[in-house]
Amino acid sequence: MSVIRLEIRSRTLLADGAPFGEVGPYERLDGIVHIAVDPAHPANTGIVDLDLAERDATGRVPFSADFCLVQPVDPARGSGRLLLDVLNRGRKTVLTQFNRAPREPVPSPRIDPGDGFLMRRGWTIAWCGWQWDVIRSPALMGLEAPRARRDGRPIPGQVRVEFQPNEPMADHLLADRVHHPYPAVDLNEADAVLTVRDWWDGPRTVIPRAVWRFARDEGGRPVPDPTRVWLPGGFEPGRIYEVIYTTSDCPVAGAGLLAVRDCAAFLRSAGAEAGNPCAGRVAHVYGFGASQSGRFLRHFLYLGLNLDEEGRQVFDGLLVHIAGARRGEFNHRYAQPSVQYAFGFGHLPPFTADELTDPLTGTTDGLLRRQRARGGVPRIIATNTAAEYWRGDCALLHVDPAGERDVEPPPEMRVYHLAGTQHVSGSLPLTDLSPLDGSRGAHPFNVLDFSPLMRAALLNLDRWVTAGEEPPPSVFPRLGDGTAVPPEQVIARFRTVPGAHLPDPARLRPVPRLDLGPEAARGVGRYPPRLGPRYPLYVPAIDDDLNELGGIRLPDLTAPVATYTGWNPRHPTTGGTGQIIAMLGSTLPFPATAAERAARGDPRPSIAERYASREEYLRRVRAAAEALATDGYLLAEDIDLVVRLAGERYDAFAAPPDGAASALPSGMLSDER
Repeated sequence: MSVIRLEIRSRTLLADGAPFGEVGPYERLDGIVHIAVDPAHPANTGIVDLDLAERDATGRVPFSADFCLVQPVDPARGSGRLLLDVLNRGRKTVLTQFNRAPREPVPSPRIDPGDGFLMRRGWTIAWCGWQWDVIRSPALMGLEAPRARRDGRPIPGQVRVEFQPNEPMADHLLADRVHHPYPAVDLNEADAVLTVRDWWDGPRTVIPRAVWRFARDEGGRPVPDPTRVWLPGGFEPGRIYEVIYTTSDCPVAGAGLLAVRDCAAFLRSAGAEAGNPCAGRVAHVYGFGASQSGRFLRHFLYLGLNLDEEGRQVFDGLLVHIAGARRGEFNHRYAQPSVQYAFGFGHLPPFTADELTDPLTGTTDGLLRRQRARGGVPRIIATNTAAEYWRGDCALLHVDPAGERDVEPPPEMRVYHLAGTQHVSGSLPLTDLSPLDGSRGAHPFNVLDFSPLMRAALLNLDRWVTAGEEPPPSVFPRLGDGTAVPPEQVIARFRTVPGAHLPDPARLRPVPRLDLGPEAARGVGRYPPRLGPRYPLYVPAIDDDLNELGGIRLPDLTAPVATYTGWNPRHPTTGGTGQIIAMLGSTLPFPATAAERAARGDPRPSIAERYASREEYLRRVRAAAEALATDGYLLAEDIDLVVRLAGERYDAFAAPPDGAASALPSGMLSDER
């Protein structure tokens, strides 16, 4: 077994020993998992540069990762289910998704059990560090990755860092977000290139090499620093900067994929004598990943990693959330696992689960091709929001690469579009400013909370695995019924809404064919990539209220008090006019009254014209929620939750604004199309 030791450094009671129903209290274990893999084993040969990594005395490649586990104190009260939460940039996410624990802008080492949804059911939850560049701390879990070397020496090569500021910046870290950077080998490298452009495929302007520095800013002056880039006058908000330079730090990023595989396999199969704290407790193992970590799971499957070195299946089921049709920078030389916008290895086909021939590349491939050949294909539920469609890739999950026909998911997979939602669940009050990265929208962000749908999806996956009960049918936008349409059709219909800011269709980001150079097949890229023809971009169609079709529709869409979108243009103060903020949507409340509607010239019927009273509104919401529960997309126990949340949104939007009819809700701007 690849796990050679699980080092437990602390063992405490979760939530001060509070009981979770009949399951009782939970314990928390924190430590380090030590792993050593055979680089020549067929289960590992897909990992880029593993063959160049330093080895131990047995010829295996050693590395280690942070580890955390919560499980019932009494083994007899556990359910036999283990859920491995693939960390998102070092953060635990699963309890926010399923237990409705609060999302903390600043990571905390504390584990908040939220409403105890998973604990009351006796689930064990595990986390394993996998990302090499996470700055590890008690709150952020990461990986001590092996380094690749050639003849004992560092391997120099080209790396690319791209960024788009939301505010003026004097300098920028040579990393995506706040992670360990790739340091420049030579502060005076003549061949290093810094360019700027105004949109993703706009013309690049080369900034003369004599102007900028590898340096940090101190009082307006550059101080040499191999981990930062500095420009006189600073970097402008909304513009896209790209620096390409030489580094020699070469972590084997793909070791993170093996860490997750082998940690899950150890917890599932190892005995107590091996130091497994879950020995004898686990009958079924599930994986959950959201956004970056959902794309990680797609990459995991693409490499056929759901069998360990001993040929045992690792995950019985995967819930792949808000990953769209992409993978990520998880397995190539000089990978930056947090990168999500810059076109690169994570944007390469295939996109669909089953094999198709790509007309742009001429290749035939499918996400599950390798896993099918090796065996061990798990049950898969893929959930996405409107934001993944508007960012340009999600429709490729179920539309052929030519954009001509719908592609059904394979029998082992369900695909659900959570209609009208943004990348992460929203909440009141309305705001147009993100606390996470300072991005600001032209509209208030989307306030819909889709977490009740996620709880149902997880339990549907569990019943599929444990009892063979088929989940509800896939629901996603389709070409065949007109619910998948070009974005221009949707944007045009919003022109009737007073005060609505509209994306520029020419500034959307359809995935292009990418040429990453002659060595791309072995994980070595050439930057910037050459962009070829674009894959089709389709988004969900909308109804008369401008709310989305072609998905699981919360009662907020069938009994609406607002229009909810998966897109939101950048605020003019942040630059990038006409571009959308990745991941964030909009809330455009209906007029409260007929008088407000007339004053605004809004074509959408007012809330008062739709519902005679709050009670009538809630009756309609409850009926819609009960229908979702009957169809299996919502748990019966969450009907009251959905009704309560909808009632809060009604209360926020149904009261007439002060004074005469307000042109726009708080946070919105005057019309600018």
